Amino acid sequence: MKSERVIAYVDGFNLYFGLKEKGWRCYYWLNVKLLCQNLLISPQHLIVVKYFTSRITSPPDKRKRQSIFLEALNTVDGIKPYYGKYQLTPLMCEKCGHQNDIPEEKMTDVQITSEMVSDAHRNKYDTALLVSADRDLVPSIEKVRSEFPHKHVIVVFPPMRTNDDLRRVANGFVHITEPLLKKSLLPPEITKLDGYVLKCPLQWH
Repeated sequence: MKSERVIAYVDGFNLYFGLKEKGWRCYYWLNVKLLCQNLLISPQHLIVVKYFTSRITSPPDKRKRQSIFLEALNTVDGIKPYYGKYQLTPLMCEKCGHQNDIPEEKMTDVQITSEMVSDAHRNKYDTALLVSADRDLVPSIEKVRSEFPHKHVIVVFPPMRTNDDLRRVANGFVHITEPLLKKSLLPPEITKLDGYVLKCPLQWH
């Protein structure tokens, strides 16, 4: 059988918040490339994982844990990071008048759309794995499927995430399960080329 090229597009925050809502912080130390590889079926092979996220600015402890995790991912060959913007948007409570800053991530859906459609035009993949449940990505799936009917888009829903519109427009969908996560973790300790040792944060054990 002819080998089928796969590129994975991972919405980092969508995946993270799915794990958080499920209470699965022990799986935050996730090797997203291994996760995507474990989703493949024969004769598929993974070309690259494009990982989309934003660096948070506060609080300091969470920022530090995210930085350690992103450093760990950078040690894995075949993961290409893309960074959006993370900003605090003021939101006023209509009842009490108190203002809270709500964190929002910007640009991720635009970056994913740009990469997925561009890669299709350049014939970089046969199948796209889209790890997200963001409805804003419906037009990008429709674009790929209408212009490249022989290519496939498979949606991979994070824990606690699903979307009927994405299921409707995609060629297929799967859900990330706990057994899949268990076999897709990074090593507890990772030694970088300069000898520095990265360790899974204690809060994620």
